[in-house]
This record gives sequence, C-alpha cells and structure tokens, in this order.
Amino acid sequence: MKLRFGVSFENDNGLRYFGEGPYRLLRMVEEMSSLRAAAQCMGMAYTKAFHLIKQAEENLGFPLIKRSIGGKGGGGSSLTLEAKELVRRYEAYRAACDHMAEELYQKHFSDFLPEASSNYRK
Repeated sequence: MKLRFGVSFENDNGLRYFGEGPYRLLRMVEEMSSLRAAAQCMGMAYTKAFHLIKQAEENLGFPLIKRSIGGKGGGGSSLTLEAKELVRRYEAYRAACDHMAEELYQKHFSDFLPEASSNYRK
C-alpha cells in the first residue's frame, strides 16, 4: 500500500490549471527547447500541450513560454523568467508538502498500518 497525494492549483470555478502534468511539461520544454518535442516525449498531442500552457497562462496572468518562429536555426520555446520562478517555487512547495505529509502519516498511521509506505506522486 502506498499513500499518494498531489499539489495542484484551481481557479475560483474549480478548474485545475496547474499541477504535476503542466509542471513536467514545463521542465521538458526547458530541457528540449521545444513545446512540440516536450509533448511528443511525454506522449501527449501538441494541441493538448499547447492548451495546458495557455490555460495556465490565462489563470496565472503571465506567459510561461517564449516562442521563436523558424529561421536559420529553426524555431523553439523557452521558459519565461516567471515560469522558471513558478517551477522553482512549485518544487520547493511540493518538497515541503512531502515532508509534512510524511510526518503526518507517521503520526496518524504508522502504528495502524505499519506495512504501508508513504510514497508520493509516482
């Protein structure tokens, strides 16, 4: 048995717009310098990836990706400064949540479900 939880952002209408999926997509864009390549690597359609990014941008109020079009070296994508800061803060917040969740699990369940491991988000 494994305990799982996740961190996501929702708007006032209950629409989830940022969480593990968009976070991983941004990390892949940063690594591959391409939204299309990042989506393909994740097994996701480009249109879905584009929609995830646009939805997050609309709810956050700032752009996440800078796009460059074609040319001699080809086009590409890179993260904005705000996106890099969002990724950094999301990672720090998630790590703090993992730590607290582990402590709370030990407090509330370790003597009740001793064989269970508290493994998050895999």
